[in-house]
Amino acid sequence: MSSAEHTFSVGAVILAAGRSARMGQPKLLLPWGETTVLGHLIRQWQALGATQTAVVCAAGDVTIRAEMGRLGFPADNGISNPAPERGMFSSIQCAAEWAGWQEGITHWAIVLGDQPHLRIETLRTLLDFGAAHPERVCQPAHGGHRRHPVLLPRGIFPALSTSTAATLKEFLNAQPVASCPVDDPGLDVDLDRPEDYRQALRSCAPGQGG
Repeated sequence: MSSAEHTFSVGAVILAAGRSARMGQPKLLLPWGETTVLGHLIRQWQALGATQTAVVCAAGDVTIRAEMGRLGFPADNGISNPAPERGMFSSIQCAAEWAGWQEGITHWAIVLGDQPHLRIETLRTLLDFGAAHPERVCQPAHGGHRRHPVLLPRGIFPALSTSTAATLKEFLNAQPVASCPVDDPGLDVDLDRPEDYRQALRSCAPGQGG
């Protein structure tokens, strides 16, 4: 990482409260390499040096909680969203108001549950870019469009909890955002449907992304 590494500490927020309606089954529980999508994302952010990783799931979702247990993921790092029907932004707000974050974290990465195919080099590039622009929201950019994951600094992340914005995009429109150009076509792909998942498995050997 950059020379700012000693003052740059990341908390990873893995969003796992969605209904996966178009997929027909929970995306985070789909096989990915030798584990599941959830397991891969947890391992990936651990490999990237995240200080703390938390998983946001719907309150009462015993399947995600069971998978967290199978993976040996600390139950204390599970964040419950009591109203997941309000959409993704509600999960992000739950993470922002959560009291369990370790002291010293300077940035939070909002990690979608449907991007296990992203190259670990892409994520490292984003983190290095964030360390070089510590006061700004940082997003990877591909094809002229900003993508996920979104990296938010300590000076902005807590404001999510009380924001009246309807979506993360609306919230970010009022923030200083720096775009990090990355040549990774996977940034344009989400695993929304079974055919998306099958295509990702064909085009990206699970595990090569870290």
